[in-house]
Amino acid sequence: MKARETYEFWLTDSYFDEMTKKELRGIAEDDKEIEERFYRDLEFGTGGLRGIIGAGTNRMNIYTVRKATQGLANFIIRGQAQGKGVAIAYDSRNMSPEFAEEAALCLAANGIRAYIFPSLRPTPMLSFALRELGCTAGIVVTASHNPPEYNGYKVYWEDGAQITFPKDKEIIGEVNAITDYAQVRITSREEAEKAGLYQVIGEEMDDKYIEALKKLVIHPEIIKEEAENLKIVYTPLHGTGNLPVRRVLRELGFTNVYVVKEQELPDGNFPTVSYPNPEDKNAFALALRLAKEVDADIVLATDPDADRLGVYAKDTKTGEYVSFTGNMSGMLILEYQLAQRKALGKLPENGAVVTTIVSGKMAGEITKDYQVELIETLTGFKYIGEQIKFFEQNHTYMYLFGYEESYGCLVGTHARDKDAVAAVMALCEAAAWCKHQGITLCGQMEKLYQKYGYYKEGLSTITLKGQEGIRKISKMMERIRSEVPEQIGGLKVLQFRDYREDMLVDYKNGTKSKTGLPASNVLYFELEEGAWCCIRPSGTEPKIKFYIGVCGSDENDAVWKLDKITQAVLQLVE
Repeated sequence: MKARETYEFWLTDSYFDEMTKKELRGIAEDDKEIEERFYRDLEFGTGGLRGIIGAGTNRMNIYTVRKATQGLANFIIRGQAQGKGVAIAYDSRNMSPEFAEEAALCLAANGIRAYIFPSLRPTPMLSFALRELGCTAGIVVTASHNPPEYNGYKVYWEDGAQITFPKDKEIIGEVNAITDYAQVRITSREEAEKAGLYQVIGEEMDDKYIEALKKLVIHPEIIKEEAENLKIVYTPLHGTGNLPVRRVLRELGFTNVYVVKEQELPDGNFPTVSYPNPEDKNAFALALRLAKEVDADIVLATDPDADRLGVYAKDTKTGEYVSFTGNMSGMLILEYQLAQRKALGKLPENGAVVTTIVSGKMAGEITKDYQVELIETLTGFKYIGEQIKFFEQNHTYMYLFGYEESYGCLVGTHARDKDAVAAVMALCEAAAWCKHQGITLCGQMEKLYQKYGYYKEGLSTITLKGQEGIRKISKMMERIRSEVPEQIGGLKVLQFRDYREDMLVDYKNGTKSKTGLPASNVLYFELEEGAWCCIRPSGTEPKIKFYIGVCGSDENDAVWKLDKITQAVLQLVE
C-alpha cells in the first residue's frame, strides 16, 4: 500500500485505538507528514528498533513494538527456546514503561515467560539480569542518547550481548514476515500473571548487580584513604543512572558526591538539555556550574540508559575543567587496570583488550607495553560483547577491558554491553589512586601522552533526515567507494578497507585481501604518520559520520593535524 492508503487503513481499522486515530486525524491535511510516517515500516535493524515516537508504521508506538516482539517470539519458538523466558528493562524516556509492558504481554501471549523490572533500570543491568535468570533473550526499551522525541527497542541474546550475525538477520526476517497486525498476539496482564508468564524482577537483582561491580575494585584500601578527599559532581541527565551510581559510590566509601538537582529525577522530556548525550558539552552546563561551586575534582554524566559516561576533570594548573573524550577516559581506565594488575601479579598471560575500528589508537601502544592482545571489531559494543563469548567458548583469551570512542566501556564480564555505572566506579577508583600519588586525572592523561604519543581523535557528522536524506547518504558512500582518494589532507592513503565488500587494499605492497570482519557499510583509510579516517552512516540516527585520528609530536601538532585532515575528509562528500 502507498502511504496515504496505509494512513487511511490505520484511521479506519478497529485494531488501532482511538488515541492513535485522534493523533492521525490531526495530520489529515499534511501530505508530507503522512508520507514520512507511512512510507515504510520502521526498520528492525541489526540491533532492533529506533525512531520518533508517534502513530504510523515508521514510528515508535505500541503497534510497532508488538510487531517486533511477535517476530522475536516466533524466532524463539522456532528455536524451541521458549522455556527459558525473556528479561525486559526500560529507561526514563516517554512511553518506555508502556512499550516494555506491551512487549511483556506479547511474549506472554506466545507462551514465553517475561521477567520485567518494576521501574526504570540501566541497560547494563538488563545484560546482567538476563544471564542471572538464565533467559534466552532480553529486551531494553531505550533510545540511548537520542533527542527526546525518540525511543527504541534493543534485543539481547542469552550471552548478555546484543544480537549479532546470524541471529540478527534471522530475527529481522521473522519481524519482516509479519505483514498483518492480526498476526500479533496479545493478552492482558491479569491473564499473563495467572499463567505465570509475567514476573516482576525483585530488588535482589539490584543487590547482586552492585555486589558484582564492587568485586571489580582493585585497590579498596586506596579508596578508603582518599574517598573523603575526592569531590565528585554527578548528573544522570534525567535518566536511569541516579540510584545505582550513587549507591555503588556510597557503598565504596565515596562521601563527597554532589548530584545536579535539576537533572536528578527521571524525565523523558529532558527539560534541562536539548540533547541528553554526555558527548555533548552543552549537557554539562549545570554540572560544571555546580563543580565550580563545590570545587570538584571530577565531573561525571551518564546518558538516559546509563551505558555511556562523559567526564570532565579539573586542571589544577589552570583552574579550568577539561573535557575528556571517550577515548581519553577509556585510556585512563585501561592503563590503570593493566598497570595495577601487573603490579599485583594479576595480569594474565592470555589477557586481551577489545575495541572498535573507529576508536583511538593509543590502546595499541598501551597493550603492546603491557604485552596483552588488542582485538578490533566493527563499530558497536555488541561486537565487543561477542568477543567475550568467543573467548569463553574457544578458551583463547581472558577479557580485561573493552571500550569504544562513543563514551562506552566495560570493566569485568558481569555484563556484555557497555556499563556507565561500572565506568563511574572504575574512573573514580583511578582518580582516587591519582590523588594518592599527588596528581590529577589531567596530570595522568598528560603522562600517558608523553609516554605513548599525542593521540587526538575527532568526530564530524552530517544530519540528513527523511527519505531524501537516506538517498543522499547512500550517494555519498557510493561516490567515495568508487573514487578512492590517493591522499587525504596531504597524507598518502596507505591502506583502504571497504567492509561492505570485505575488501582490503594495501597500497604499500599492492595487494588485496579480505578485512576479516562481518559485512558493514563502512569505509576506512589508513594514512601516513599514524593518521586514519573512517566514514559510515549511523545505524541509529539519520546521520553520516566521519571519524578521524592522528598522532602528533605534541598537543599543538596533533590539534593542527586533526583539523587539517577533518577539513579534507569533509570535502570528500561536498
